[in-house]
Amino acid sequence: MKKLKLLLVLVVALTLVIACKPKKENPKTLVLYYSQTSNTKAVAQEIAKHLNADIEEITLVEPYDTAFQATIDRCKADREKGILPEIKPLKSNVADYDAVFIGYPIWFGTYAPPIASLLEKVDLSDKWVVPFCTFGSGGLESSVKDLEAKQPNAKVMPGYGVRAARMDAMPKEVEDFLKSISFIEGSLFMPADFPEQHPVSAEEEAIFNAAVDGYPMLNAKATTVASRTIPEGTEYLFTAMNTPREQNADLPPASEIKVYVLVEKGKAPVFTKVVR
Repeated sequence: MKKLKLLLVLVVALTLVIACKPKKENPKTLVLYYSQTSNTKAVAQEIAKHLNADIEEITLVEPYDTAFQATIDRCKADREKGILPEIKPLKSNVADYDAVFIGYPIWFGTYAPPIASLLEKVDLSDKWVVPFCTFGSGGLESSVKDLEAKQPNAKVMPGYGVRAARMDAMPKEVEDFLKSISFIEGSLFMPADFPEQHPVSAEEEAIFNAAVDGYPMLNAKATTVASRTIPEGTEYLFTAMNTPREQNADLPPASEIKVYVLVEKGKAPVFTKVVR
């Protein structure tokens, strides 16, 4: 019975990959990205390398300050005024491409404002659009929803995201991601679905606490968990309640969150992303 269930999971996963695959062989591909700290740039370059794709950086007419707080303050002021930063015209003609990868850092729970400016200027209708992002804790899922809402006629594919703290894992993850959406060929491990969650044990709570310890945007207590075996070790999916350490408008409100934690063989636990 377990073997039959696993077979069904693999068939469904394969069907989803085939359904997502671009119909045109060797689609002409463009990688567009905005990068503030060079992390997103590194992901963009890795993707372009694998695909032999054209690549272009999105730049601002008036660049953000390199200081973190100054950038946040400017973004807040712009949001309150309802304005977007002006971006320089693209050198690439988006209309010439079949597939467009769009990369960005996650700010305020979604793609950074320069991407919002880009989406106001380009028409991605009927194109394969692949989001990718870098973040402190998470935001891929919410940013993809926002992108789909902004470009409803685009064929938005599953996206890739990586924590800034885990950039060393990015090259291998990008390769696996491109295989999973059929942009490059190669064998790929397809993990089984997470089983039903159960209350956390003392040992599992210790793993969760070790993974999130020291991250200022999380003050979470795990309630339930599920785990699965992957080639690197064990992956956990925790459900937790997150409460800000202090009353601060910059911090997300108290809420239930999902936290993915990876325990690689011989390494300390790390969280890979948070889904709010």
